[in-house]
Amino acid sequence: MIVDLDERRRAVLTELQDGQARRNEASKAIGAAKGKGDTATAEALKAEVGALKDRLPALEEQERALGEELHNLLAVLPNLPFDDVPDGADENDNVELSKWGEKPHFDFAPREHSDIGPALGLDFETGVAMAGARFSFMRGQIARLNRAIGQFLVDHQTQVNGYTECVTPYMINTQAAYGTGQLPKFAEDLFQTTDGRWLISTAEMSLTNSVREQILDEAVLPIRLTALTACFRSEAGAAGRDTKGLIRQHQFEKVELVSITRPEDSAAEHERMTAAAESALQALGLHYRKIILCTGDMGNARKTYDLEVWLPGQGQYREISSCSNIGDWQARRLNARYRPAEGKGTSFVHTLNGSGLPVGRTLVAVLENYQQADGSVRVPEVLVPYMGGVETLRP
Repeated sequence: MIVDLDERRRAVLTELQDGQARRNEASKAIGAAKGKGDTATAEALKAEVGALKDRLPALEEQERALGEELHNLLAVLPNLPFDDVPDGADENDNVELSKWGEKPHFDFAPREHSDIGPALGLDFETGVAMAGARFSFMRGQIARLNRAIGQFLVDHQTQVNGYTECVTPYMINTQAAYGTGQLPKFAEDLFQTTDGRWLISTAEMSLTNSVREQILDEAVLPIRLTALTACFRSEAGAAGRDTKGLIRQHQFEKVELVSITRPEDSAAEHERMTAAAESALQALGLHYRKIILCTGDMGNARKTYDLEVWLPGQGQYREISSCSNIGDWQARRLNARYRPAEGKGTSFVHTLNGSGLPVGRTLVAVLENYQQADGSVRVPEVLVPYMGGVETLRP
């Protein structure tokens, strides 16, 4: 369909260009004919020019419409998976690669975070009252734990894993949202302001756009960026799913990881990024598994690893990080290139992104994995300094 559409557009464009050239040629010939006193030829040329003037606007509109249709089709053309990505139709065909840690054991029936949290200051009713479903309100000690998790994650990714901390806009323009692939395919999952800007659904959108329309020196690569931002998602396709608790909110905080690399380095960078996300879970002592997504469950990536943390209250694994190698798919939309130290010309960079980690889902995992029979929750050791020495949250 795309090839056929492109051939039709090219045919119309050729006809348009030939018509414009003939119009210009005939217009010049009119004067020459008049100069020779050849009235019949001049009148015939005038008629031809008039017919071309009537015809060319229709061709211009046809070429424009075909070009727009072609652009829209190309904009949603998916990325090509790497050869080592397993074939599959959906999440049921994803492949588990490894596990880390052990599931916690309780001498009582573990509860879900939505049952533990209210006694600690997690208030779903107030959030819903002021903003509607999928919003929450936090007070006191649990608000401090939420902040502590965010600060720890940023410090961990900058101090341990070498990412550069950034502060980015929470709103971007349409061109930027198109560049990272959220538009047009995922427009329904975004919130748009009245002046046409888009609220970011992830800091990937703002961090990756920091190299848009740039030609980078090879010496600066790889670029590794991180940011703790608020994120906003409409969850348009999640009706009826995870309506209880913090798992799927319209507004949440997340520490995002983004890398910009040379093409030959992106595979190794993907492993490094995934290990960086894993290291945060390990530092928090949270049991998780690593899976590779199949072809039918990836978004715009060429290869994606998901990390799924164990939630004892729910009795299941839930995604807490997704790390993807996008290849040059975003770079082509962004026109982000680099100049090799040797040789001529430029090449498109490769972009990668991953969660390192979402604050809300990490809070969920801490509440469920560190809960105690009396409703209190132990604070993971690495978070105690961020909590001013508080080791336990008590109802």
